[in-house]
Amino acid sequence: MSSLAENVKNYRRLKGWTQEQLAEAAGSSVGTVRIVEQGGNASVEMLHAFARALETTTSSLFATEAPTPIDVDSSEGPRLMELRRALMPPVGLSATVMDLEQPIPLSVIQREIDDQHALYRTDRYDSVAKNLPRILRAAEAAVAASEGEDRQQAIIVRSRALLLAGKYLTQVRRYDMAYHALSRGIQDAREVGQVQLGTNGVVGMGWLLLRQDRFDEAEALAAHTADTVEPRMSSATPAQLAVWGELLQRVASAAIRNNRPDVAREARRMATTAASALGREHQDFREHWGTFGPVTAEAKAIEDLSLIGDARGVLSRADDGPVGGKALKKLGRPSPNNWDRHRLDVAKAHVALGSHQDAMDELNSIKASSPEWLTHQTMARRIMRDILGTRTRTLTQDMREMASHLGVTG
Repeated sequence: MSSLAENVKNYRRLKGWTQEQLAEAAGSSVGTVRIVEQGGNASVEMLHAFARALETTTSSLFATEAPTPIDVDSSEGPRLMELRRALMPPVGLSATVMDLEQPIPLSVIQREIDDQHALYRTDRYDSVAKNLPRILRAAEAAVAASEGEDRQQAIIVRSRALLLAGKYLTQVRRYDMAYHALSRGIQDAREVGQVQLGTNGVVGMGWLLLRQDRFDEAEALAAHTADTVEPRMSSATPAQLAVWGELLQRVASAAIRNNRPDVAREARRMATTAASALGREHQDFREHWGTFGPVTAEAKAIEDLSLIGDARGVLSRADDGPVGGKALKKLGRPSPNNWDRHRLDVAKAHVALGSHQDAMDELNSIKASSPEWLTHQTMARRIMRDILGTRTRTLTQDMREMASHLGVTG
């Protein structure tokens, strides 16, 4: 089938139209629509009419591939540009060319960082992007204006600000900026001897490397750091157990993607040990990367099944054990991002087994709670494309709305 035929059909189905409806909207005959969708030709004028009816450009109908969204917008917009300026100012021979703000109390800066973590957890990425430049500049000014013990405390606060920036930037796939923020945050923590804080940054660096498919490096970094900070179970604090468990999860995630199932299995086992020692989900963004505990550990083990294509295995565990309803009440909920990722694995399994509506139920549930997060998920777009590509009947209204939300056209 020609690209023209595929594209006309994909755009029509995204509209939820039958061939008859497209013909009516374009002032054409059903026969002409059928001819085009079967690989035949039509006049340029007729294709213009199709494009107008389908609300796209005529050139898009001639694209050599079925139209697909740009997963990451190459433009940054004013908020990310402002964040780039705060994070990566020009550097000259004598000093960094950056206007520093008047110093404000470290307690105020730390409170702002805590507030941005709360916004991040509730899917308000635009607000985080808007506020981070001011926080980063305030942290830089605090370090520049302080000495001795006060300077050490200022560096700790700056490290936390940088690690938050790295978390946000990794989420929105601005990897060059994320690497810069995480590297500086880790270096700050090392400078003032804050091992736990630096390890928190390593967890973030592992996530960034995974996002870039640098599996060997992600595994080696996380494994080495986990060995370095492995706690004594009898005396470890909850934060120490959590960050160690998060590192082991990075090891397992890298290994399973790198076709090293034995390594992944052992790392998951050790992560489960850390989670069991905690007893329930634990959250402290000043001390570790995210929420960690028995539910998170189980959700990530199920993710491994999804990655190797075991759809039935995913569904057999998706709503049972630590991730079941009763357990969630007892053990606490994982972070929204980890829970939503778990439900994406469930949606993917449903699609693999032909249960399109079950998959849509999962996607719609995620959209209701985390609409912005969902738009940044490549897996969500893949799931939607699979539904569009394999469904033989006209798309339902919720399928069309989801495709539009994710920017998927075929």
